[in-house]
Amino acid sequence: MDASELQAIGDTLMRVVTPDMTPKDLLRAVRKLHPHAKKKDSARAAFHAIIAKADQDPGKSRNLQAFALAERIQQSE
Repeated sequence: MDASELQAIGDTLMRVVTPDMTPKDLLRAVRKLHPHAKKKDSARAAFHAIIAKADQDPGKSRNLQAFALAERIQQSE
């Protein structure tokens, strides 16, 4: 996956994430717009979005951080 795809998925994540969203719901929302995206791609894009946009929306960044960490932990088990 190239940088532009990661950025597009990250932008989608920033748009759709809400405080009450579960990781599963967030993945579903991303896959509607990016059907080719794997869980790993979504987690990477979330980290990318956190780094790129943390100062613009701290609340969404915290939600994405929780999602990304949960996905990374799940993948390593």
